[in-house]
Amino acid sequence: MELIFLFGFLISPQPRVYLFSRFLFPLPYVDFSISFFHLMIGISSIIAGAWIAIWAVKEMSEKVGFKVVDTHSAAKKVVTSGPYTIVRHPQHLGAILSYIGGSVLFSAYYALLFLPIYVTCNYLISWKEEKELVKEHGKKYQNYQEETPMIIPDFF
Repeated sequence: MELIFLFGFLISPQPRVYLFSRFLFPLPYVDFSISFFHLMIGISSIIAGAWIAIWAVKEMSEKVGFKVVDTHSAAKKVVTSGPYTIVRHPQHLGAILSYIGGSVLFSAYYALLFLPIYVTCNYLISWKEEKELVKEHGKKYQNYQEETPMIIPDFF
């Protein structure tokens, strides 16, 4: 839902930043052009982010049911499979990747400047969720915290 609100931020009038601006594609009916480079990077990031977030919701709903996903009621177990093996909050990772993709796609300078605030807000939400999860699941969730990074994957 937050990305719908942020879409207006991405397309609002603001300075545009173009990398490799030699190949610009004008969009019909609007006074706006998109760089081919931005198109490829932006769409790839949006698709990757959406895929991760959808995969996470699917995994969560299969393991603990849609009722928990929709109502935030207490889950019976900690989900540690699928995207939850990579990061503890894959929906937030997906949202951040999609936001970056939208910012790059629309060459939105102010949206890119807002990125650290957006990431910080997602981190704070995740941190608050984790405090509740530790209360609900105790040592099992603490072990999961030690083994798995919070939002940014640890590939190294």
